[in-house]
Amino acid sequence: MTTNTHLIRQRRFLPLFVTQLLGAFNDNLYKNAMLLFVVYSLYNSESEEARFSAIASGLFILPFFLLSALAGQLADMRDKARLIRIIKCCEVGIMLVGGAGLILAWNRISIETVSIPLMLAALLAMGVHSSFFGPIKYAILPQHLHPDEVLAGTGLVEAGTYIAILAGTILAGFIPVQWAAVAVVVTALVGLVAAQSVPPAPPMMEAQPIDLHIVRSSIKLVRMTMRHPRVFLAISAISVFWAVGAVLFIQFPPLAKNVLGASKSVASLFLVMFSIGVAIGSVSINRLLGGKVSARYAPMSVMVMAGFIVAFDFVCRQWPPRGRDHLLDAWTFVHQPLAIPLLGSLLGIAVAGGMFVVPLYAFLTTVVDKAETSRTIAANNIVNSGAMVIGSLVAVSLSARGVAIVHQLLLGAAMCSISALLAWRLYKVEQAHIGEIEHSFD
Repeated sequence: MTTNTHLIRQRRFLPLFVTQLLGAFNDNLYKNAMLLFVVYSLYNSESEEARFSAIASGLFILPFFLLSALAGQLADMRDKARLIRIIKCCEVGIMLVGGAGLILAWNRISIETVSIPLMLAALLAMGVHSSFFGPIKYAILPQHLHPDEVLAGTGLVEAGTYIAILAGTILAGFIPVQWAAVAVVVTALVGLVAAQSVPPAPPMMEAQPIDLHIVRSSIKLVRMTMRHPRVFLAISAISVFWAVGAVLFIQFPPLAKNVLGASKSVASLFLVMFSIGVAIGSVSINRLLGGKVSARYAPMSVMVMAGFIVAFDFVCRQWPPRGRDHLLDAWTFVHQPLAIPLLGSLLGIAVAGGMFVVPLYAFLTTVVDKAETSRTIAANNIVNSGAMVIGSLVAVSLSARGVAIVHQLLLGAAMCSISALLAWRLYKVEQAHIGEIEHSFD
């Protein structure tokens, strides 16, 4: 029996896995249903579509930047399982608001004044929800799993997240928006039920006062965590990676519509291929490393990712121009002469990305004291979100200046080289400090 199969059967892992999978599914079902409906049914301008996509991405990311320090403190100083149940309860209310916004938009009721603000408010609230859940889903693993299971558990969590993204994306692209509104509420309720079975995960340190000053606590958290070279390099490499991801995800819907002349089902297909690839990479890197947490293959993985981004950009440039009046559906799209190399290069981007990022997340939860894992992941989320906001702003700025979407893809490839350099330096430092545990908050 493999480690992955063994973990899936364990109560110390399965309820958490299902809970996070449903949360990721709901995030992406809601976000993509909203985004695709707005891009394909409400707007008819490449610049407006790109701007709305960037605004939506920025709103979802902003809470990670502002609230991760508070989330990390709570997760290290309170029972993580209890926090999960509170967070999932809040998700039900958030999805009721978001679902109402989708229904109003579908009925064309007060689109600019009510429905879009409601949808964006729910998206912002889901960002808050995810910013509090994020430190827990990784930090709880070393508490419930054996040391030789942490990499496998992290890979499964990451793979499950992207399988959920895959399912949510597919559903968002193929069901009517009014049914998506119902589905997000039902999924939130099911997630709340699953969360009840997560085993207790009491704090591994004595309770301390919670610093509610979000700016001060965020600065202190990042400063204390990033003073260690291994943690600093891992967080920096992950952050540049997610900045690349932000640029790519922002471009997918307008690229599908305006460059490839394709319908929203093709935009969903892109996200599907990306999700499948990351899931494959997340699981396969555990086999390649034999369960050992290491950044050994990270530099090569992210450079392979850069190569596939260049290939994806090249195929997009060769795509024959089409009008906007007759958009290709997914079935017609995959029968186009260049569809296979386009989807293949996208899959390659994602597989390499999964192989890059999973060991680095596992690294962050194993080189620090178990009492500090949530705050370490929270610090990572703060820096990640800042990098993603910068990536989103760069994409918006380039679109505003009239830079074509296909040209913006190459920005992601260039940024991969920065991640590769950071990952290479991380591996060198890793070899010099094997077995050492960092203590950031002594």
